[in-house]
Amino acid sequence: MLPLVVLLLSTYTTALGCSLNNQDEVGFYSAGDIMIGGLIPVHMTWQDNLNDFTSFQKPITCSNFSVTMYSWVQAIAFAINEINKDQSLLPNINLGFLIYDTCLSARKAIEETLWMLTGQDKAIPNYQCKRSSPLTAVIGESSSTVSISIARLLGLLRYPQVSYFSTSSLLSDKDQYPSFFRTIPSDDIQARGLAQLLLHYMKRVNFKNKVGETVSFDTRGNQPALYDIINWQRGSDGAIQYIKVGLFNTMAPNGKELYVNGSALLWTKQGKEVPQSVCSESCSPGSRKAAQTGHSSCCFDCIMCPEGEMSKEPDSSNCWPCPSDQWPNKWRSGCVPKIIEFLSYDEPLGASLTATVILYVLMTVIVLCFFVKYRETPIIKANNRTLSYLILVALMMSFLCSFLFIGEPLTITCIFRQPAFGIIFVFCVSCVLAKTIIVVIAFNATNPNSDIRRWLSLWVPLITVSVCTVIQVIICATWLMLCPPFPVKDMTLKTGTIIFHCNECSQTAFWCMMGYMGFLAGVSFTVASFARKLPDSFNEAKWITISMIIFISVWVSFFPGYLSTQGKYMVAVEVFGIISSSAGLLTCIFVPKLYIMFLKPELNTRGYLLEGSSSRKRKPTF
Repeated sequence: MLPLVVLLLSTYTTALGCSLNNQDEVGFYSAGDIMIGGLIPVHMTWQDNLNDFTSFQKPITCSNFSVTMYSWVQAIAFAINEINKDQSLLPNINLGFLIYDTCLSARKAIEETLWMLTGQDKAIPNYQCKRSSPLTAVIGESSSTVSISIARLLGLLRYPQVSYFSTSSLLSDKDQYPSFFRTIPSDDIQARGLAQLLLHYMKRVNFKNKVGETVSFDTRGNQPALYDIINWQRGSDGAIQYIKVGLFNTMAPNGKELYVNGSALLWTKQGKEVPQSVCSESCSPGSRKAAQTGHSSCCFDCIMCPEGEMSKEPDSSNCWPCPSDQWPNKWRSGCVPKIIEFLSYDEPLGASLTATVILYVLMTVIVLCFFVKYRETPIIKANNRTLSYLILVALMMSFLCSFLFIGEPLTITCIFRQPAFGIIFVFCVSCVLAKTIIVVIAFNATNPNSDIRRWLSLWVPLITVSVCTVIQVIICATWLMLCPPFPVKDMTLKTGTIIFHCNECSQTAFWCMMGYMGFLAGVSFTVASFARKLPDSFNEAKWITISMIIFISVWVSFFPGYLSTQGKYMVAVEVFGIISSSAGLLTCIFVPKLYIMFLKPELNTRGYLLEGSSSRKRKPTF
């Protein structure tokens, strides 16, 4: 009632009193200083009389009188009378009303609106000749379609229109219907309440009417919504009953707008179980929906996400790939960090290689200590003990360089691990080659006046070792200057795993280094093969030959194993090759001498050495 008073006060003007001319249709009329128009569909059906174009058009015929609608007319009259009785609301002003029956016809409603605006028997737009109280506002209509037609007309003239039953959301557009208001919520609010039963909406209001009911309009002219949720239930007698099972109230506190009494609900076949709205079960996370051909959109199959993709939400229509450093979990419902793989000290493979390296380093140190301790014995002196020391040091360093391959790849380890391995091994093999050359020269320099004896000087092994090693140093230095190795995390080699390894940068340089090492081993094997049958008590040429066979066999088998693996296993193959070839040299060259030193000490004498020399003189080889 209070909003109506506000609208009346805002448009009230003084005017000379007069009365309307007689009209073809008489409405429900009550005189007053200010007039309120009303458009109520008292009759629910109408029929338009055909026009034969030979006479004036006849009025619309109405039928099907509605008692409920007529009670609305009485409600308007009652409300206006109550306002007139309360002098605190509109002192010294008396409200009047003029109410017409629209019969739910838009044409009839527009005609009646024009009658109220012009005050004439005939509806003449943009013409006004009233001799009665001014029209202040119009109440109506119930139909949204009819209200839209009226609102366009009243909006042009800025006459307020208040509807009590029009719920179309179109009427909320203030650009098209600037003077339209209503006392019932818009359809869009009702749609939200029905479509989102688990979501809540709140509209707070801040003033009330005389009976304590909250009344307000939002910025679009809509009143807050309050809906009963009705469940149609068939009674025992077969009649349909309308049972209130819940409430949707936009004025309720946040989170409590919707209330549903689930125990009072009855679904299909009088059951309490909620019926399934789709023909397929919900798809769980990790799968996606695939529409079934020839069926409705609610029928679908659940397909597991392909490898490398995942879906987090149920009923997902698509699967998505994880970021490059992540991988779907085993349910493919989320992403987890990829496993970073490298040859670690903590895993069994890395730990076993580490233990083996430490064992052989200790063995090499022990052998070196024995050779130093027994350096004056014939068996040590007869085989160039200086080269023996260098070979043992080189073997110890070759074992230790395996640690550059184990553990997390770093820039410094990636740069130096292959060159360190290549240079140390070439140094070791060149020492073996120098030792073999010395053996060959010694057994062929039998004549004191022979020119070959001058090759027995120290500079021969020194030049041999230096030249062979410098060539490898040049190869490795060129490699590091042009394209040094670097650590890289490869995410494409292995599914779900990041391979953390050293990129050699230049495969050509790597295989040149390996090829030169193999070439040098082949030369040493060839020279040792010529000297293996030389008769001498301490002739180690045959053991050098065996060690080179082992060395070459290890690295020949290394190539297919290295090329057919990836990740940490490729590194493990190379470490195994380093350990195996180094162990072969240590065992074949030095174990026979240790055997004589500790198990056959009677052979470690100068007499035995001379006896071997005599035998050589009786049976010359060359």
